[in-house]
Amino acid sequence: MTRKRYALVGTGSRARMYLKALTETHADVGELVALCDTNPVRLAYHSEQLQPATVATYPAADFEKMLDEQRPDCVIVTSIDVTHSDYICAALDRGLDVITEKPMTTTAERIGKIVDSVEKSSGTLTVTFNYRYSPRNSMVRKLIADGEIGTVTAVHFEWLLNTSHGADYFRRWHREKKNSGGLLVHKSTHHFDLANWWLGRSPESVYARGGLRYYGDENAAARGLEPRPALSRDTDPATDPFHFDLAANETNRRLYLEAEQADGYHRDQDVFAPGITIEDNLSLLVGYAGGANLSYNLTAHAPWEGYRVGFTGTAGRLEIEVVESSWVRPATTNVDPTANDDGEHADVRPKGARILLQKHWQQATEVEVQTSSGGHGGGDVILLDDLFREPREDALGRKAGYLDGIRSVLVGVAGNQSLETGLPVRLADHGFPLEEGPA
Repeated sequence: MTRKRYALVGTGSRARMYLKALTETHADVGELVALCDTNPVRLAYHSEQLQPATVATYPAADFEKMLDEQRPDCVIVTSIDVTHSDYICAALDRGLDVITEKPMTTTAERIGKIVDSVEKSSGTLTVTFNYRYSPRNSMVRKLIADGEIGTVTAVHFEWLLNTSHGADYFRRWHREKKNSGGLLVHKSTHHFDLANWWLGRSPESVYARGGLRYYGDENAAARGLEPRPALSRDTDPATDPFHFDLAANETNRRLYLEAEQADGYHRDQDVFAPGITIEDNLSLLVGYAGGANLSYNLTAHAPWEGYRVGFTGTAGRLEIEVVESSWVRPATTNVDPTANDDGEHADVRPKGARILLQKHWQQATEVEVQTSSGGHGGGDVILLDDLFREPREDALGRKAGYLDGIRSVLVGVAGNQSLETGLPVRLADHGFPLEEGPA
């Protein structure tokens, strides 16, 4: 069997999952032939990690040259969000397959460019929605598809990002909406795709409210915080729970701290420093074809991390609660801030997932939830098989195509538009396919 040739563009931390797969677990079916990035230090780091394998490296300006010389069959895009469409379109225009990290892109204009390239290309575009593959989320999809609660009429979806993970979006390039589309696009794309997939319906309208309520210099000043350094490394670790030391972690040190000399990018900007243009509190009302409504809330400064979703249907109700991190230790304790408490007191909010099914005129029953190791609730492992090995039967339809990417991104894009105008937005007005197209 001939191995498929892959090139990867964007060598930040997210690239590691794909690099590990193509050089270890899936090396029998895929060959990594090239890496491409704006930063030569990151390229050198990954080249070192891949040894003894030798992989060609290219600066981002030579992306087209890389395609000419290395002739990959597929391009994997893990660069910053605003650049996704450039690489996706360039590869599709050559008839190559593309695998892209979510979000597929960040604006309606860039969606349009991708649609044009997809429609003209012999290549395929796959968007990696890892959360679909998590066993707990797959169970929710199955229960709804099997009609256990009848026709879904309403969904309440709350996602909490804590002051470790959530804060990180306000340190990095994500803090500027021009780079990430804001959390409605960069992060919530995951969640909107889950809702679209769970319901098996297309979103039709969006109304949004939100703002920057916790992070940023103005909020810090309003709460009486003293002026702070521009970088988290320069705060006092003994007193600042948001202190962040890139040098304390080998990967962060090599990928970011030592790479600053090449492009001046700081991965540890202070979360209360000026320059943040994204929101940390967001609420949406999304209307779906068929009549269901989704009320969605994202908070990026919660004391614990996880999500709660309730589905009300004509025959009952389905609820899922997932605790991904039960609390956050401040940096002042000098321990892993995401670790669970192993002390003598039991955690009243233990990590894990719980699914409850309650039909009309019946008591609630708890649905058994499979557990799996690995990122995104075990979803990454299954996703990689779907990406790199032969397609398999999947009644749940977990593999996502470009139409799914449009649906999820467009909810976030419309949400941003609604935030600006204060008005509801009809997705059909953008003119993109929502019901028809490659799956």
